[in-house]
Amino acid sequence: QVQLVESGGGLVQPGGSLRLSCAVSGITFSIYDMGWYRQAPGKQRELVASITRGGTTNYADSVKGRFTISRDNAKNTVYLQMNSLKPEDTAVYYCNARLNLAIGYWGQGTQVTASS
Repeated sequence: QVQLVESGGGLVQPGGSLRLSCAVSGITFSIYDMGWYRQAPGKQRELVASITRGGTTNYADSVKGRFTISRDNAKNTVYLQMNSLKPEDTAVYYCNARLNLAIGYWGQGTQVTASS
């Protein structure tokens, strides 16, 4: 079975940093595009950052310059380094793996809270 297991979420003060990890199993990780999404209460789920199988990255305007997505195909893991966190970054963060329009998978979600 396919599993996406996230770690690294938690509570941090504004201006602080967190690194999220998503360990993937059950698929050929290296051929999947990967992404991090987030959803705050009452808000639409939004794409935060993505990285293609070829290593091309994309970021939401709200996180550019602060967040970095990366992948380690040898470890079947994708990361999201989050620096200079703001209260508006508070959300449940989800890991996503997608092969094509028809085939994709989601992680369980992990809470990130940036608050004083």
